[in-house]
Amino acid sequence: MDKRPSISAFFPACNDAGTIGSMVVAVIETLEEITDDYEVIVVENGSTDYTVEVLESLAKRYDKLRVYTHRQALGYGGALRVGFAKATKDLIFYTDGDAQYDPRELKLLLPALRDDIDVVNGWKIDRGDPLHRIIIGRIYHHTVKFLFGFKLRDVDCDFRLIRRHVFDDIELESDSGTICLELVKKLQDAGYRFAEVPVHHYHRTYGKSQFFNFPRLWRTFVQLIGLWWKLGVRREHMRKRKNHAPAKQSTP
Repeated sequence: MDKRPSISAFFPACNDAGTIGSMVVAVIETLEEITDDYEVIVVENGSTDYTVEVLESLAKRYDKLRVYTHRQALGYGGALRVGFAKATKDLIFYTDGDAQYDPRELKLLLPALRDDIDVVNGWKIDRGDPLHRIIIGRIYHHTVKFLFGFKLRDVDCDFRLIRRHVFDDIELESDSGTICLELVKKLQDAGYRFAEVPVHHYHRTYGKSQFFNFPRLWRTFVQLIGLWWKLGVRREHMRKRKNHAPAKQSTP
């Protein structure tokens, strides 16, 4: 990009007290290197640890940090929807608050956001998870790629830079972790263009996964099939698009 960008950076945070502080500080320092026009948003999502206290302390120190606290858990999808809705800048960068991604690598995404690109999606160079999660993740990846016809290398990488105007055209509905599938499917089918950039993925040092764990696998499977029926079979989203502008040519 030739000019200094306008960026909203946000994190969903649920029981991320041990990591969210470093994530906020790292992204603020990164944004200050690349732009004067930015904001940082944290959507706190029903935490039972001391995440809220950490965020309250940070908010007193950083005037460009906005914290939205929800004592009733929204679900991962609900938290993302709040973050997208609250963002006011031209570009939206988001990643999780658990520090499995390095927010400083936002600088790797920006050069890929050419004029003809709407979304820059990270892909994990090497997944920093236990073996059982790696196996589940690979099965999940190949399953959803087949069901939804995804062209991306790594649909499950929550490290993205998105032009905010795309949300004038698509509407997200999911409250669960399947929102990532919904987001990419709706963007892809609307013809928005993607670029992909390799990013690092690290071992979780605090807390537990809110998505890929065995007790939730059945619920995830049911939600996945429901989403596939709506988006892959009935294609309801194409009839409900907010704007009906001509679709662009999608880039793999």
